[in-house]
Amino acid sequence: MSTPHSNFYRALVIIGGTALVAAMGIDVLAVLGRHTGIPLLGSIELVQVLVAIAGAMALILATLNDRHAVVRIVLARLSGTTATLVKRIDSFAMAVFFLALACGSAWILRELWSSHEETELWLLPYRPLRLMVVLVLFTTTGLVLRKVWQGGDK
Repeated sequence: MSTPHSNFYRALVIIGGTALVAAMGIDVLAVLGRHTGIPLLGSIELVQVLVAIAGAMALILATLNDRHAVVRIVLARLSGTTATLVKRIDSFAMAVFFLALACGSAWILRELWSSHEETELWLLPYRPLRLMVVLVLFTTTGLVLRKVWQGGDK
C-alpha cells in the first residue's frame, strides 16, 4: 500500500485538497457576488466538477488507508478465524460493489462518448470527468481485490 510519504500518496492529497479549496473559494466568490450584485454565473457547475475530483481522490485515499466506513457490531463478537473470514467476505463484497459501479459508469461513458455533453454556462465537457470516474472506480476495485488476496484482515 502507499504510505503518506510516497509521491503518489502526496499527489492524491494535493490534487484532492486543491480541488476542494478551489471549490470552496468559488462558492465564497459566488455568495459574495450574489450579495454585491455581481453574481458568478455557473459557479455550481465549477463546484460540481471540483467536488467530483476531490471525491475521487478521497475514494482512492480511503481505500489505500483502509478507512472505509465499517460497522463492527457483529465483527466484535466473532472469534479470530471467523472474524478474518468475515473480513475477507466483506472486502470481496466491497470489490464487487465498486466493480459494479465501474462497469455501470463505463457503460454510460461508452454510450455518451460521442454526444459532446458539456455544462450549460462554462461549456465544460463531461467526457474527461466520466473517464476519471471510471478509472478511479476500477482502481478502487483493484485495490480492494488486492486486500482480499492478502487476507482482508489488514
